[in-house]
Amino acid sequence: MLHLTHSGYDYSQMRCVDVVEWFVDEYLSRYNIDINVHHCRLVNREGVYGWCWATDCDYRPREFDIEIHNQLPIHDYIETLLHELWHVYQHVKGDLKDRYGKRCWKGVDHSKIDYENQPWEKEAVKMEKVLVKEYNRYLTTK
Repeated sequence: MLHLTHSGYDYSQMRCVDVVEWFVDEYLSRYNIDINVHHCRLVNREGVYGWCWATDCDYRPREFDIEIHNQLPIHDYIETLLHELWHVYQHVKGDLKDRYGKRCWKGVDHSKIDYENQPWEKEAVKMEKVLVKEYNRYLTTK
């Protein structure tokens, strides 16, 4: 079961809800998950389009916050949101864990790895393309 909240300004509430609900139905339907998506001007402030982190615990996280840049073109917004949702998936499945200030991927500490070499980011970048295709296919059958 999904509990979704969204906030911020200058974004399509319907698009946000549709993308998140589709993703959770497809990939995480067995889990009780809380996701809050906050829309703000990230690029101007942080130099990124999106962030994702667990807010409840490190052991078996089920509550997540996603921040996403609110001025993205539609395609980039969907791609970025799906990228961040893939990080939710990685956390829920236990591949990506934050423990005692360390970031672990499949049980191995990768805290000191540069961003472009982080295995969870490489996987999310690869998956965002796949997910966009799957989501667009879903939209055509809706």
